[in-house]
Amino acid sequence: KVYGCRDIFPIFPSRNELLLHLKTYNIYYEGQNLQLRHREEEGELIVEGLLNISWGLRRPIRLQMQDDNQRIRPPPSSSSWHSGCNLGAHGSVLKPSTLPDIQVTDTEAVPNREAPRSGTKSQAEETPQLMRTRSDVGVRHRGSARTPSEQRRIRRHRFSINGHFYNHKTSVFTPAYGSITNVRINSTMTTPQVLKLLLNKFKIENSAEEFALYIVHTSGEKQKLRGSDYPLIARILQGPCEQVSKVFLMEKDQVEEVTYDVAQYIKFEMPILRSFIQKLEEEEDREVKKLMHKYSILRLMIEQRLEEISEGPTAM
Repeated sequence: KVYGCRDIFPIFPSRNELLLHLKTYNIYYEGQNLQLRHREEEGELIVEGLLNISWGLRRPIRLQMQDDNQRIRPPPSSSSWHSGCNLGAHGSVLKPSTLPDIQVTDTEAVPNREAPRSGTKSQAEETPQLMRTRSDVGVRHRGSARTPSEQRRIRRHRFSINGHFYNHKTSVFTPAYGSITNVRINSTMTTPQVLKLLLNKFKIENSAEEFALYIVHTSGEKQKLRGSDYPLIARILQGPCEQVSKVFLMEKDQVEEVTYDVAQYIKFEMPILRSFIQKLEEEEDREVKKLMHKYSILRLMIEQRLEEISEGPTAM
């Protein structure tokens, strides 16, 4: 059994065809972390790896103030605390030695890339369950400013959207259009599952029902992935080159699908498009005249026959 996308690809790919596409995909990304792996599980071919998704939102999104089911409890001691503290499940303060060793890229140095990232195999994308620091909203400041080390520790525990970390003043914002993030998925995950995983990774409060995944081609063609589609397989079958097509996260009610036939005309200049319309109108006029002439002849023949029938009994 091979998972695929029947809505986008009418001809369902065979196992060998999918493996051939996968081989081409991995050759294109040779030496990069976007290479995909495949395995057999109970007779089923399963592909897994990172999927690049571009932000294509027109409206702002809302980031959660704190993790789900996370309670704010006072520390055991009477000393002051702030949002830089890392609390355990029962309110105990974790030692710095318990923090995972993850390299953090300075958001100011790389404004248009997702942070944190690491060149090692154990990348931050694979650990969305990392402890995250509480927001400034749920904590009362005691007048002490954070040190640089505390600020780095806070950023380390929350994924950013292209350098944007949670801030109670900017918790509602719109990601830069076309900027890229990624999620680790497999070929058995459907579109709704991938959407929920992506929103949960960045702790976005908006419902997954508000969004959809689209395959957007440079030609202007836009194909919406249905709920029964498998985004990773769709990406493999489209090919690895993102200069040809990309997977976009967009609002359902803000985007209309564009077919291949319509996309052919999107890139043309207005004078050329007007000339196309003029020719189509001329062709339409010719067809209308042909139909009018055809039915005029039929009408005359019917009227002539009716006259012959009406004159027949009189002549007798």
